Amino acid sequence: MKSSIIWKDFEKIDLRLGTIIKVDEFPKAHKPAYKLEIDFGSDIGVLKSSAQITVHYDQKLLLGKQVVAVVNFPKKQIADFMSECLVTGFEDEDGDIVLATVDMPLPNGVSLK
Repeated sequence: MKSSIIWKDFEKIDLRLGTIIKVDEFPKAHKPAYKLEIDFGSDIGVLKSSAQITVHYDQKLLLGKQVVAVVNFPKKQIADFMSECLVTGFEDEDGDIVLATVDMPLPNGVSLK
């Protein structure tokens, strides 16, 4: 377990639910990855992210999938791509990422409580 934080630390992280609306290959990434466009609803809009999720997900399977992402990190340059949010997930036994999702459809942009 990591060191303890206080509630105020957690409140700084803006975790939102969004729907993947576009998936592209990302051959310039250091590790195999996709370029994603994720719709976070009218308040946030569509943000882009690079995600190393190619082992468990193909492009068609990702379209329409709702994912949990951090939307208040600064933008990050990854090769020739600007990532605007961080898609969350968990490592499997091989270190490959399994996405953090919800088990029923919810509105885009809702925040984790």
